[in-house]
Amino acid sequence: MNPALYPHDKILDFLILRFIPRSVHPNHITILRMMLTPVVFFFIVIEDYKIGIPLFLFAAFTDAVDGALARTRNQITRWGIRFDPLADKLLIGSLLVLLAFRYVNAYVAGMVVALEVLIVVIAVIYRRFRPTPANVWGKTKMILQVVAVFLVLLGLLIDFPFLIQVATFIFGGAIVFALMSLFTRSI
Repeated sequence: MNPALYPHDKILDFLILRFIPRSVHPNHITILRMMLTPVVFFFIVIEDYKIGIPLFLFAAFTDAVDGALARTRNQITRWGIRFDPLADKLLIGSLLVLLAFRYVNAYVAGMVVALEVLIVVIAVIYRRFRPTPANVWGKTKMILQVVAVFLVLLGLLIDFPFLIQVATFIFGGAIVFALMSLFTRSI
């Protein structure tokens, strides 16, 4: 039984996934994202944004790739359902803590981090009984967070504070989608 495919799964399959060898599984890509997170974090800490931004975008893109790969090749695993969101939260959470409290409104940053922690706690409790894949709200939240982090980094790279203000607004949108994700199981 094949899982339902999202429109972006078909696009990624056509453009990228068909070039990924069958020996590479979605969980391998999730592990890659986990391994890239401290590298991305390092380059952002030392403020080498010219390396940090592309690495961040690549690491964030692996989230779309591993999910699409799992669905198109029917390789969804309990491990992936549990650790893919953890890999996302490590990547986004580490950069949120590093960047958001320093450059973004502290209340917005605090809400984003608090919701991420709450989502992890509830997921651990709920998934102990039944692993559940991400829903549309959670996917949208992740996209918004990636865009917001990217805008903060780009604003720092090109010294354009307006992008950081836009990122703050986008983080606010991510909060709404995080709440929707929290209170819905799937769509």
